[in-house]
Amino acid sequence: MKDFNEFEQKIGITFTDKALLKQAFTHRSYINENRGSGLSHNERLEFLGDAVLELVITDFLYREYPAKDEGTLTSYRSALVNATTCSDIALTLSVGDFLLLSKGEAKDTGRARQYILANALEAIIGAIYLDQGYAGAKGFIEQYITPLIEKIMNEGLHIDAKSLFQEKAQEFDGATPAYKTVKETGPDHDKQFTVAVFVGSEKVAEGSGASKQDAEQAAARSALEVRGWKV
Repeated sequence: MKDFNEFEQKIGITFTDKALLKQAFTHRSYINENRGSGLSHNERLEFLGDAVLELVITDFLYREYPAKDEGTLTSYRSALVNATTCSDIALTLSVGDFLLLSKGEAKDTGRARQYILANALEAIIGAIYLDQGYAGAKGFIEQYITPLIEKIMNEGLHIDAKSLFQEKAQEFDGATPAYKTVKETGPDHDKQFTVAVFVGSEKVAEGSGASKQDAEQAAARSALEVRGWKV
């Protein structure tokens, strides 16, 4: 059986209602496979945690960057709350070690696993909010999520690289970039895509990712660097 006390120690929060924390780690697939468990899945907590996360991040960005317009703040927020960021934080907290999953879901890796981890992190935030109040949830988010803003800004992770590269290519080359998948590796549940971006007949750069969309963004980001258009 999972030792959720270990997770409490890891994050420095002791839950008054231990059942809330257990629910945050319970995936729907586990309930379907263990109908007599008496447990509830984490989707309602995820719904709540998503809203709490958005509010805390919005408040932080509004106060921290008074000179930034709402468009820039929105892009910062999107980068801080997206599935990639949330799943990365979940990995650092070893959330996967505590998940209650069906046997099939437990074998998943790649994109599917990323979403399960991201959703679990939001459910954990929802559980903290219910158990510890807004201040408790805010403290957790400020400890693990808001510090990533520096990395996001420095690496341009808030920028829609495809849109920016298209804008620049049309401005300087008079052409619209085209993307082509050049390689697919791995099993169906854990694919890795490599995509090349072309301007006319010139291949400018390549990028890889767990989906074609991620690979295209990575290729566009590399292309911006190659052309010296990186913001």
